[in-house]
Amino acid sequence: MPSGLVALLDDVSIIARAAAASIDDVAAAAGRAGSKTAGVVIDDAAVTPSYVTGLSPARELPIIWAITKGSFKNKLLILLPGALLLSEFLPGAIIFILMLGGAFLSYEGAEKVIEKLGGAKHGKTVEDVIEDPAKFEKERVNGAIRTDLILSAEIMAIVLNELSNDPIAENFVTRGLALALVAVAVTVVVYGSVAIIVKLDDIGYHMVEKNSAFAASIGHFLLKSVPLLLVALSFIGTIAMLWVGGGIIVHGTHELGFDLLYDIAHGAEYAVKSTTGALSGFLGWLTYAAISAIIGLVLGAILAVVIHKFMPEDREAH
Repeated sequence: MPSGLVALLDDVSIIARAAAASIDDVAAAAGRAGSKTAGVVIDDAAVTPSYVTGLSPARELPIIWAITKGSFKNKLLILLPGALLLSEFLPGAIIFILMLGGAFLSYEGAEKVIEKLGGAKHGKTVEDVIEDPAKFEKERVNGAIRTDLILSAEIMAIVLNELSNDPIAENFVTRGLALALVAVAVTVVVYGSVAIIVKLDDIGYHMVEKNSAFAASIGHFLLKSVPLLLVALSFIGTIAMLWVGGGIIVHGTHELGFDLLYDIAHGAEYAVKSTTGALSGFLGWLTYAAISAIIGLVLGAILAVVIHKFMPEDREAH
């Protein structure tokens, strides 16, 4: 799952080694820290295609580009300076920021599950009539950039937390460059992938019109596959939100001295590992991820009920 990001960082690392040893240190630190963000990256890539659903195909790439520019601003102009100041002057606050992000991801994931199970939908959906396409597009872009800010903050906090344990990143400049490298790499990977995903149907239509029977068969396959892919991405995004959010809460509460959730999750993981032989590593991780997702779902459902009970105006603004 993190292979795309890690491969990209590895390529950067190779170039960096040819340039200077200090830059190699930056790439190495970024690679190790960046791989820890896989769950949030999956979530970001899975969620973003929904922001162009229901809009004109001609507007898909411009919208994604607008969101990409907003993502770069979020990471490099807002979050990077804040993260560096935090790491330098208030490193103890990082765990609390992580947990806030984990709670947000759990809430978002749980709300999607509640809606799928027949609960009330909040905010406009693609089934609603779009009366003003330009206004709707602007709202979609702004909403995507707000969501990106939260997910990007979570990515930066995870990276910063990993860098705090990396001797290479003790230097302020190296830490800043590593954060910037991960920020750029994640943004390119996520929104580059999203751009390809949302244009697959157009590629399919183009290939269907070719004279080649082989090209036409691939085109038909793409046209049939894209709706299924979008549904799968929505499902994966929801699971990723709950898994990552719950996992952050498990880790954060353990760091703060409350070990119950940590003991339950890791106890189950070790129990599965000790009884499953050759697949013990994968099944142990899967058990931990599943329990983390359940914890995220329970926490998120509680937050969803509280928020929509005591903040009813959120129904219009969400």
